Amino acid sequence: MGIAELLILSIGLAMDAFAIAICKGLSMKKMDWKKAIIIALYFGVFQAIMPIIGYFLGNRFEKIIVQYNHWIALILLDSIGINMIKEAINNSENNIDDSVNFKVMCILAIATSIDALAVGVTFAALEVNLMFAICIIGIITYITSIIGVKIGNIFGDKYGKNAQITGGIILILLGIKILLEHLGIINF
Repeated sequence: MGIAELLILSIGLAMDAFAIAICKGLSMKKMDWKKAIIIALYFGVFQAIMPIIGYFLGNRFEKIIVQYNHWIALILLDSIGINMIKEAINNSENNIDDSVNFKVMCILAIATSIDALAVGVTFAALEVNLMFAICIIGIITYITSIIGVKIGNIFGDKYGKNAQITGGIILILLGIKILLEHLGIINF
């Protein structure tokens, strides 16, 4: 796998994290760079770790991973999206949750990096410099996540509660998209 293919793969893997980073930015009343860095680190680190796990699992568990990863992503993303919409509808603007607590961030990071686990399985079958690949995947995801938080914050600051509801809808649709892609119903 060449550098160009690896960069394209990394950008593709980072898009789920980018979408969720936008949603986290929507929840921030004011841009908080410390939180943006924390969010980007979670996503970047998990996107880099999952291919390592997939690589070592190799083809042994490929069928199980591929069989259920889309359902796991659907459940996690849709649950978070529904909760985000509920919070936007039920709470005042002062109670918008922009926390980066460990539990929530781990769930989000896992949900966005399950596809990276499957990519790691394919790395086992290809001639890939694993350390170089995971560095590129992690760095690209980190950068796109920072950008996503900033974009989300710009729109969240302008549109408030409606932007948070939109963010929740985006998470729900992302979960559904992942499911439909894996079921072969759509192909993006």
